[in-house]
Amino acid sequence: MAMDKVDIIGGGIAGLALAARLDPGRFDVTVYEQRPELPAVGTTLAMWREAQEALSELGILGAARSRGAIIKTGALRSPSGEPMLSMEGDGLLGVSRPELLRLLDSAVPEAVRRVTGRVDRLPGDAWLTVGADGVNSVVRQASWGSRSAAKPTPFLAVRGVIPATPSTEDIGEYWGHGEIFGLAPTGSGTNWYASFRSDLGPEKVDVAQALELTRRRYAHYSPAVGKVLSSASPDNSLAQRIWTTPPLGRYARGNVVLLGDAAHAMTPNLGRGACEALIDAVTLGKLLNEMPRDAALATYGRKRILRTQQLRLASSMMGSIALAQGMQPWRDALLKQAGKRVARSREKAGTSK
Repeated sequence: MAMDKVDIIGGGIAGLALAARLDPGRFDVTVYEQRPELPAVGTTLAMWREAQEALSELGILGAARSRGAIIKTGALRSPSGEPMLSMEGDGLLGVSRPELLRLLDSAVPEAVRRVTGRVDRLPGDAWLTVGADGVNSVVRQASWGSRSAAKPTPFLAVRGVIPATPSTEDIGEYWGHGEIFGLAPTGSGTNWYASFRSDLGPEKVDVAQALELTRRRYAHYSPAVGKVLSSASPDNSLAQRIWTTPPLGRYARGNVVLLGDAAHAMTPNLGRGACEALIDAVTLGKLLNEMPRDAALATYGRKRILRTQQLRLASSMMGSIALAQGMQPWRDALLKQAGKRVARSREKAGTSK
């Protein structure tokens, strides 16, 4: 019996996860990826509970946990490091992007074909073409038109991983005047990230130039921040302009479907982009394994569009608050009041036990 031909454009998180979830006995799958090899540098991704369930479905959750770090506590902090609002995580799993990609790659069946090279025009003979090719998706623009093109934000993202493990007292996100800086543990040390308005880019950003700008920008921050930035180098860091996609009301047209950033690229302020890409892929793969194509695509839309578009909007709103300039004093005062209420609630809960 002839198998249904599925072309997955993009071999990142969403593309590899879908290739790993599709039934190799039913689908003839090809993954197109322009990178000749998996990236060696990348920051830590926070895997929320639903994303961990997706990793479990793919059979790699145990490996991800063994190579990552559980993030239990953190705080929103002032630039000096003073906690404004302390938080307890719900067992978030931190795993580096390169490690996650390696694990996903290992879960892809051997029968899946790999084609290396940039795709500028879509293959036309597939039973299903999947756009998993990121924020500047060729698939989205070919099927949804030029109005779906990604747009750059004014913000730069500079991030990396250094070997030293962060102190519990330093973990969290530092909110300043139109800028943020984050520190979190990873399996191999400290994951850090910074975001602020910049004229660098919007296309390729020089990492060394971005790092120097970041060091100057955060020179007045906590010593913990300065220590991390002094250990950062172009070899263990990344820098890029943050891009987002416009809202989409549907993720499938005919025999074309979008996943991950190709469908709903969002700012990184909620840490949900990679998680939602994983959930997209596992959801779609399961539906295609069990249902006819058109029914599977319609159900995928009902399950994923509202959820991911809400998160895209919420992430943008959180970014506006975190990167506030004129309203910063009021924002910080509200955070400190909320922090005091949370602390009192915890004290009452502790005394009632």
